[in-house]
Amino acid sequence: MEIDLSKLNGCHDLLFEIPLKVRQGYRFQPTGFPDLGAAEFETPEGRSLLVESAQSMANRLEAVCWDDRNNDLIEELRGLSYVKVTRNDGSKSFLTSSVLEAHRLNSPYIEKSSDGLHATIKKEIGIERSGPLDRPQFLKTLLKYDVGSLLHGVFLESMDGRLRVARAISTFIEADGVKVAASGGVKNDWVQPAKDEAGGRTASEGFGNLPFPRDEYTAEAITLYASIDLAQIRGYGLGDDATKMLILLALFKLRAFIDSPMRLRTACTFELKNGGVIESTNVSDFTLPTREALVGTKNDDGEWSGELPPLIAKLAVGPNDEKDKTDKMRVTTVAFKG
Repeated sequence: MEIDLSKLNGCHDLLFEIPLKVRQGYRFQPTGFPDLGAAEFETPEGRSLLVESAQSMANRLEAVCWDDRNNDLIEELRGLSYVKVTRNDGSKSFLTSSVLEAHRLNSPYIEKSSDGLHATIKKEIGIERSGPLDRPQFLKTLLKYDVGSLLHGVFLESMDGRLRVARAISTFIEADGVKVAASGGVKNDWVQPAKDEAGGRTASEGFGNLPFPRDEYTAEAITLYASIDLAQIRGYGLGDDATKMLILLALFKLRAFIDSPMRLRTACTFELKNGGVIESTNVSDFTLPTREALVGTKNDDGEWSGELPPLIAKLAVGPNDEKDKTDKMRVTTVAFKG
């Protein structure tokens, strides 16, 4: 079934507010921040809580696209551009990738690779020349080497302070009407449960039985908020196929996360509260496409029934393309020399 994106024409963004519930029981563990702990805040309706931040959710939206067993994108998304980093020790074994790295192309493992990719990117963008930044060329270069930067944002400050892209897809999870569910536990030491001050075996060294407090939360409502900046994606000026591919990829990331177990932490697993169709809150009659519609299944000829994989293949370097002479998406392999 074809996904009708014409409903998005003229819309600046696409918004979703997706009700969640705790998978078992009522308590859940929110994200914690250094020197802050859980991020509670007041709203006109009462006490609320940031369960998962935008930066953490960006990592999770990338994680549902990554195959940990094969150290590659999942099969449905093969052809998307990213940089693979290998060890420079003769083994050429996988080390990391721009999909996994917090700073993407600005990762030190890519910047300090032995292949000079940063120098190549700088040359292709043209920032070595004097004058204003050629932003269209910058965006084409991101599509070529790391398409995820166009959705999740990037700041190539080590190359040039002007090379910045904001997030085009942003998601976060909040809980409203929250209350603290205080509990605790103890770390048992079966060898030496009591303190031994004289022997230097104290709690600070990890010896002895160590009780600890624990705060979890309950909530009246838990909501996953998602925003896709359609105007920003269209403003890249990368052509109709690339624009459609980026929108479908953003929708796929959201769908794949929702369809996943949504286990954020040991004591924090969610599921859809109502199930069924997920409707946009600002675009009438637009629903989040199913995974089947987005990627579908692969037949015996290697063709996918969904809309996204054929678009990716169209925009990616093919077996008959000369990789060095095209701006199409590709996987670039570099070796970290550290």
